[in-house]
Amino acid sequence: MTQKSNPALFINGTWQTGNGKAFHAENPANGDIIWQGKAASPDDVNAAIMAARNAFPAWAKRDLNERIEILERFAGLLNDHKDALARTISLDAGKPHWEALTEVGAMAGKIAISIKAYHDRTGTRHGDAPGGGQAILRHKPHGVVAVFGPYNFPGHLPNGHVVPALLAGNCVVFKPSELTPLVAEETVKLWQQAGLPDGVLNLVQGERDTGIALAQHPGIDGLFFTGSVPTGYHLHHAFAGQMAKILALELGGNNPLVVWNAADLDAVAHHTVMSAFITAGQRCTCVRRLIVPTAAKGDAMIAAINDYCDRLIVGAPDDDPEPFMGPVISNRAADGLMAAQAKLVADGAKIIREITRPDPARPFLTPGLIDVTDVKNRADEELFGPILQIIRVDSFDDAIREANNTRFGLAAGLLCDDAKLWQRFIHESRAGIVNWNKQLTGASSAAPFGGIGESGNHRPSAYYAADYCAWPVATLQTDKLVAPDAAPKGVRP
Repeated sequence: MTQKSNPALFINGTWQTGNGKAFHAENPANGDIIWQGKAASPDDVNAAIMAARNAFPAWAKRDLNERIEILERFAGLLNDHKDALARTISLDAGKPHWEALTEVGAMAGKIAISIKAYHDRTGTRHGDAPGGGQAILRHKPHGVVAVFGPYNFPGHLPNGHVVPALLAGNCVVFKPSELTPLVAEETVKLWQQAGLPDGVLNLVQGERDTGIALAQHPGIDGLFFTGSVPTGYHLHHAFAGQMAKILALELGGNNPLVVWNAADLDAVAHHTVMSAFITAGQRCTCVRRLIVPTAAKGDAMIAAINDYCDRLIVGAPDDDPEPFMGPVISNRAADGLMAAQAKLVADGAKIIREITRPDPARPFLTPGLIDVTDVKNRADEELFGPILQIIRVDSFDDAIREANNTRFGLAAGLLCDDAKLWQRFIHESRAGIVNWNKQLTGASSAAPFGGIGESGNHRPSAYYAADYCAWPVATLQTDKLVAPDAAPKGVRP
């Protein structure tokens, strides 16, 4: 299915054709071209930023309830178009329809959560000032912010930045992943239908050059990014020394799951598989390292997980029966994961369940289990796909040390029946998300999301997004100017 060229840009309330180079997006399941258009040139990016800058004063001064009304209309439109938008996500990202529906549901749910977070964490506070009068805490929007979206949740994750940014009174220039442009286009159309004023939200599509033009533009007051660690590094370096701009980063992790003294092997298998292979392993909270005991206990756990993997259906989103896993995002991503498996084996890893690629022309991968216990100098990197590395250790002390043996710190989990071991784990683990007897890939939007170390900063996209979308202004005030009754000490009467 080949699409006509799309007007790739939405600037100041109008759909426009970009002046950059042509590019296209493919359905990863079958290779069909589902979107094509021209990227935003540097001049186009400048026009989008100027449109946002011009729209900012009126939007920031607009009554909060009016902004909320528009956001709630957007939530209603998401619910009204839930099935259609989910099918667009399946086309763009290869997700099974059941999973894409949950993504649209999370997008709609983000509105109420963001409103509550705004009132809980920002908004306006009144109190008594020392010596009389009022102490007031207000929050102001930054101005024009850029939002960069990833491909794995092309609707939900950029939405997690855009919604709280608009709620706080910012104007936004949104650059989605070049791999999933269609979801961004359809989402912006719903914002337009919701009545968002011209220039408040602008869309620039494109590849690396468009992203560089947006990130380096002097007219933005901040950038909110969810995506890969290498891109996060690039943005962090690009923003170095620009203290006036806020940079919020949600990156990845080499996430550990420790399984210890867990009697229910069916539960171990279920929660491990849900943590490792949902979304074809393309969630930043997916487990990358499974840490289990040596000898028979560990063998039994691994066998149960391997048996569960036998039941997973891998296929296209529209297959019948519906699959658990779709393809990874691209042939390039699949090639990289196959190469990573080969390198682990060359370094001494033992394959328990090999990642296979049934059709070399398409990026469908079966889940893989690889024992890397004997691999020396294991690379501390995020393998973003359905590959689970298994590490066997002799003691729970060793398990905690191994779990923390990463420069990242996004997510960690423990499957265990012993509450005392859980108390040790929650105290000693180094991660921003730490779960007990729950899958790692089910984070709550009503809580902060993000990690420590090289997993990012500011806890972007979830409940604490309100914190980085506005800046606090502390005020002492009284409506009448009066002198004190007595002169201060050291001042003659």
